[in-house]
Amino acid sequence: MAQIIAEVSRTFNEFLLLPNRTRTDCTPATVDLRTPLVRHVVGERSAIELGSPFTSAIMQAVSTPELAIALARNGGLSFLHHNQSIQDQAAAVRQVKNFKAGFVTSDTNVRPDDSLSHLTAVMRRTGHSTAAVTEDGSATGRLLGLVTSRDFHPQRHDLDGPVSGRMTPVAQLPYAPGDITLSEANARLWDQRLDCLPVLDTEGRLQHLVFRSDYADNKRFPHQAVDSAKRLRVGAGVNTHDYQERVPALLAAGADALCFDSSDGYSDWQAQALTWVKKHHPEIPVGGGNVVDGRAFTFLAEAGADFVKVGVGGGSICITRDQKGIGRGQASALLDVAAARDAFRERTGQYVPICSDGGLVHDYHVALALAMGADFVMMGRYFARFDQAAGAKLPTRDGFVKEYWGEGSNRARNWQRYGQGGQGLIFEEGVDGYVPYAGDLDEGLALTTAKLRTTMVSCGSATLAEFQSTARLTLVSDQSFQESHANVTLRDTPATVA
Repeated sequence: MAQIIAEVSRTFNEFLLLPNRTRTDCTPATVDLRTPLVRHVVGERSAIELGSPFTSAIMQAVSTPELAIALARNGGLSFLHHNQSIQDQAAAVRQVKNFKAGFVTSDTNVRPDDSLSHLTAVMRRTGHSTAAVTEDGSATGRLLGLVTSRDFHPQRHDLDGPVSGRMTPVAQLPYAPGDITLSEANARLWDQRLDCLPVLDTEGRLQHLVFRSDYADNKRFPHQAVDSAKRLRVGAGVNTHDYQERVPALLAAGADALCFDSSDGYSDWQAQALTWVKKHHPEIPVGGGNVVDGRAFTFLAEAGADFVKVGVGGGSICITRDQKGIGRGQASALLDVAAARDAFRERTGQYVPICSDGGLVHDYHVALALAMGADFVMMGRYFARFDQAAGAKLPTRDGFVKEYWGEGSNRARNWQRYGQGGQGLIFEEGVDGYVPYAGDLDEGLALTTAKLRTTMVSCGSATLAEFQSTARLTLVSDQSFQESHANVTLRDTPATVA
């Protein structure tokens, strides 16, 4: 007969955190939200750390390059979806990696005899307004000058004319030697009132560009997720069907981490795929999932997963539980997997981070997930509400909404994720709908992060590791759940203050 798991399948709504003693040195400003993304030896730092514990879901409706850029600037990470061609996904990765950096490899390059119309097309394609004019038109050719969108106007200048007629020649440009540090380069930008500083080798070939705007970004977003070259980090989703072709292309594009994405990751196919990546591309961290219990976590960790995603059927657009009767309450799944993660750490000396994916309806659910053992969370509905997500913004009688659809919906038709047999979806495991529009990601995530920080302070925790080890949770009855909400008639208009 079937095995019965006696424990009740519980959700985040069934728990509350109990306050702990708050020390005087524990304030929202001192809370450290850094968290490991990938496997590491106990006592050592993870090769990739996030500045904040947020990742965006591997979904068409969510993780665009624009959202990946915004999230990385806020310390998190996006996993660009794989329900597209290999070439398109690799191009999306490159778009994020080329967005900004301390030392930028120029992607907007022309020859001096190229026409201004060609330059306009190049700028339109890259989205950048400064072009390097090099002898051979490459990013590493001998620099002859710089030209910006301020140097010419389509209605005032002949677009058939050469770039050389509007560029600033290199002889008139301040530039730096190849051994300059980023701090020294930034100092020159400000001391000499420059917008851009080229970095050249001893033979005058272009190595990098350094922009003043990048310095301002660094000050505005001090916890950005960046690599060793100060480029924004970005992840990419992969499936267990074409990974042998997709993974090398994503690595060549600069992806910082990969994640096998499946509605049920407890499978030999995913273990084989993880083993293949670890054998042929050991330099790239790769996650696995999704799972709902400790046994499945251990299976993927032993197969080489550098992090494991937890959650089946808890997403707001997911109907896997309705269709197949498979899944588990997200709180129960997370607590079980966290226990297995800790046992794996004690047995092997290696820490494999876990990600809570799905079931996060309210901001405070993020705090509960982290307290229950998640190292970071992955959210779809949350990020789909913002300007940077893919869905169209539509007006309704009650305000604006954003389109949001599941990977298991007929709109997405991501049959590779669901393994129903054949080359398409036989039945839907996701829906197509709308979520309330929430504006810009920077503002929305800042509010959620502020709530998380103050919650941790009330629980006496200054770091996420401390939060996990000292948090106290209590089960919530239906009556106490109702007590948690406001129970008055709310004003329709603001009160007048004398």
